[in-house]
Amino acid sequence: MDQVLNAVMDLVVPPASMVMLAFAWPTLSFLRGVEWVLKTLTKEDMLGKVVVITGASSAIGEQIAYEYARRNANLVLVARREHRLFGIRDNARQLGAGQVLVIAADVVKEDDCRRLVSDTVSYFGQLNHLVNTVSLGHDFNFEEAADTAAFPHLMDINFWGNVYPTYAALPYLRRSQGRVVVNASVESWLPMPRMSLYSAAKAAVVDFYETLRYEVKDDVGVTVATHGWVGGDAGGGKFTLEEGAAEMQWKEEREATLSGGHVEAYARALVAGACRGDAYVKRPSWYDVFLVFRVFAPDVLAWTFRLLLSTAGPSAATTTTAARRPPPAALPAPPVRPLLEYPPAARTTAAQMQKLE
Repeated sequence: MDQVLNAVMDLVVPPASMVMLAFAWPTLSFLRGVEWVLKTLTKEDMLGKVVVITGASSAIGEQIAYEYARRNANLVLVARREHRLFGIRDNARQLGAGQVLVIAADVVKEDDCRRLVSDTVSYFGQLNHLVNTVSLGHDFNFEEAADTAAFPHLMDINFWGNVYPTYAALPYLRRSQGRVVVNASVESWLPMPRMSLYSAAKAAVVDFYETLRYEVKDDVGVTVATHGWVGGDAGGGKFTLEEGAAEMQWKEEREATLSGGHVEAYARALVAGACRGDAYVKRPSWYDVFLVFRVFAPDVLAWTFRLLLSTAGPSAATTTTAARRPPPAALPAPPVRPLLEYPPAARTTAAQMQKLE
């Protein structure tokens, strides 16, 4: 009976939902517009508020710092390379920021995250916004990875680099009715070639914060910001793994060479949405149409991407990377002996059989 019911629901629910959505779309759009106006009129005043920004040395993190500075917030700029933050600190002060602290920390280390949050609260006495912008992309097919040692580092930076600061800051954000802002990406649900590990990590980040949103309820706000490809070229990068923290570079983070206009617009939308209390910030928002296709017509989305990728042809960067790529190594030979050895099965004698019977 359950199988018959599920089969009927599979046939009825998707088209019925699409029809209902089509009729409800104008009403939903109107309600969304009214909500936007009300939130804009009651947006949070950041004057004197304390904002911690991780990954502040990257292009997106830097621009987010400037946007909060224009709102006269106190800033805590966090990155592994402290020397890169001093110029950003000076620029933020000129734009109107109050006090600006620079803290060198590795957000994939829980102790560093506890320390940076403790130092922030000890100095300012409060914490209002935590903005996680740490992100590291890549530009290789999964099978092309010559060393799997890079895999856990990608997950550390893109996932745990968001979770650990949030875990350390959450008690203080509850106290101030603050907000967590996370820099995600449409690759969390929009499949893009040569970005499998990055997409998986971003999907984990989005799912984590969606769950956290219901756990913290109204005590702490959660804003998930997603952006599409906003410029730059990740091709030709290389990994550099150093002792201790994972010093990884694909042209020093995926967004490091992004064109300024797109990054500034995204940072402006992110901070404005966070101050309004928006649950989601999307730029550009038209990427959402692909999410509808992925849910209701995934084959159509797959055909479209295959067609676009086959007709676009390889880019110059991809061609150059492929030219430098070493030939794949031969598959390993099968082991001479089995990997697991089992003791020979004991033979049961007739007397034992009679005893068992």
